[in-house]
Amino acid sequence: MTAVLTAPLPVRAAPAAARARWQRPALAALLLATAALYLWNLGSSGYANSFYSAAVQAGSESWKAFFFGSSDAANSITVDKPPAALWPMALSVRLFGLGSWQILLPQVLMAVGTVGVLYASVKRQFGPAAGLLAGAVFALTPVAALMFRFNNPDALLTLLMAVAVHCVLRALEGAYTKWLVWAGVALGAAFLAKTLQAFVILPPLAVLYAVCAPTRLRRRLVQLALAGLAMVAAGGWWVAIVELWPASSRPYIGGSQNNSFLELTFGYNGLGRINGNETGSVGGGGRGGGQGGGWGETGIDRLFSANIGGQISWLLPAALVLLVAGLVVTWRARRATDALDSMARAAFLAWGGALLITLAVFSFMQGIFHEYYTVALAPYVAALVAMGTSVLWEERGALAARLTLAGTVLLTAGWSYVLLGRSSDYLPWLRWAVLAGGAIAAAGLLLRRTGLAAGALGLAVALAGPLAYTLTTVNTGHTGSIVTAGPAVAGGRGGPGGFGGPRGDDGRFGMPPNFRGGPQGQGQNQFPGGGTGAMPPGMNQGGRNQSGPQGGLPMGQPPTGTGNTTGPTGTFPGTGEPRSAGGRGGGMGGLLNGANVSAAAKAALSKDAGTYTWVAAAIGSQNAASYQLATEKPVMAIGGFNGSDPSPTLEQFRKYVEDGRIHYFIAGGGMGGGMGGGPGGGGPGSSVSSSVSTWVTENFTQVTIGGATFYDLTSPKA
Repeated sequence: MTAVLTAPLPVRAAPAAARARWQRPALAALLLATAALYLWNLGSSGYANSFYSAAVQAGSESWKAFFFGSSDAANSITVDKPPAALWPMALSVRLFGLGSWQILLPQVLMAVGTVGVLYASVKRQFGPAAGLLAGAVFALTPVAALMFRFNNPDALLTLLMAVAVHCVLRALEGAYTKWLVWAGVALGAAFLAKTLQAFVILPPLAVLYAVCAPTRLRRRLVQLALAGLAMVAAGGWWVAIVELWPASSRPYIGGSQNNSFLELTFGYNGLGRINGNETGSVGGGGRGGGQGGGWGETGIDRLFSANIGGQISWLLPAALVLLVAGLVVTWRARRATDALDSMARAAFLAWGGALLITLAVFSFMQGIFHEYYTVALAPYVAALVAMGTSVLWEERGALAARLTLAGTVLLTAGWSYVLLGRSSDYLPWLRWAVLAGGAIAAAGLLLRRTGLAAGALGLAVALAGPLAYTLTTVNTGHTGSIVTAGPAVAGGRGGPGGFGGPRGDDGRFGMPPNFRGGPQGQGQNQFPGGGTGAMPPGMNQGGRNQSGPQGGLPMGQPPTGTGNTTGPTGTFPGTGEPRSAGGRGGGMGGLLNGANVSAAAKAALSKDAGTYTWVAAAIGSQNAASYQLATEKPVMAIGGFNGSDPSPTLEQFRKYVEDGRIHYFIAGGGMGGGMGGGPGGGGPGSSVSSSVSTWVTENFTQVTIGGATFYDLTSPKA
């Protein structure tokens, strides 16, 4: 026992000659294929999520905005996340100019990097074939094809989480302190991408190292402490600077109610996501006990539901089965007798632990939950499928292994048939082909003589559904704040983005499931989390944006576009770049998507722009972002993303206007304060945005420019 605990653990490695013949070319081909797939049609998404694209544009103009993650170059307010995910995109735009490719290319490179990390990690214990399979499974996961071609923080988060697992496994091989410290650095950097979600996988990884590392317990604990310090340093340096920086000379921390990043971290972006108490949010408020809330029913079957299943769950049942099978096979040798199986078992425990704890959090969290969050599961599923398949293939001489392989293929084919059937008009022949192919492959796997052909057929069957969804995803532009991969599905919210996405059978348009629109003209809505009341500030009755053509959809009315196109219609605000039909509309007056900016509006805001700190101000970040991206000039986002942050105060805004620092106020925009949160739900947040809107409409001259309503803040009423 002592010898095993103090000696480095061996790893499986192919002979050097074998590696030279095919391993590197195969890896290069996989990486190039991933890049080509994810680069295909990349520009069709335009500015994708204009909320983050505006912050990228700001960071490319101002280093202060770059550091803080400000929504505009004049630094009025930040986005509601740390800025690490914005930094690569902002550097790209600073170097190559503002455009869709410049913003989204870094995300594609992160996808290639994640494939490389999976290959390197899985190959060490299970061989290069398993590593290639892990990379391919990840690349063909629909939600990965969506988010690694989009500009949300999830791409960087997913890459860094995979790096963290890989580093822990490298540390376990020989109790290497440097690899464990690098794992801490990766998790700390992931915190700067999406705060506390980075720490979800920390408990199983820390316990695994504490129990299994081949060294004395005392040294293990010291190493974990060092890794913890590295994690705090990697993620905490930015937090410390922000908290110590005088609030009067930095932007307001978006998403918080008290201008505090710590409040944002532990509230809106932290515990609020778990219990649904998210002050300032448009949703949340789960009732607990598995009964769900504003963002859908919670429970272990959540990730298999109509609107989520096609994003990630194609191979999720297989991953769970293969996790159990891999642990059974590798558990035959106790830690003291077979160090090789110990490392293989550690790999199953590391990737499996990360999968299970993330699966549990996503299944039962009652706060804001979007389908695309599930991209965090993609590396874990890919690794487990590859490792489990490799182990069972090596053991295929045993009947139990063949039965497990055959059963896994049959289970995967059956589940793919169900998922494909949720879109009745989507390649109807494919689900039958998958089902028949799965049955043939399962039968063949039971026979030794046909094992190789049956195995190849089984892999093709398993990947057919995800491949089809992935190809649909890369052929479709995606815009807005709520986007999904693949086609629209019955009972789901699928489609390119925002309210403009296609309507499910329940008539919803990308909003939380409990959101219901009243009859047009009545302006009554049941907001997520409960409560019914008048429409929020900035929206007229029926839910259409007051600012005219760029407004959102009337509540309960169908979108203007199909929401699921293979070709673009229209253009993105101020860019001439294509946008998909489903991305139009911007719903809720721009809460979840941007507004269309006319040439006349762009010209008006650009005129004498150098005279003003902000060429305009608008309620909500999405509305402001559209005009900022069109003009490349700072536009103040009053109230942050939801319009519910108390920034700026009415007194501050009046002072800005008196000093001549803002030219126009753009009518319409985000939700604003005062929305009904309901008992246990996300609270209403600040009503500052409604106060500002009221003050402006009472005191300044209304003008119509390009069909949109503006107020000229340099022209007060008599």
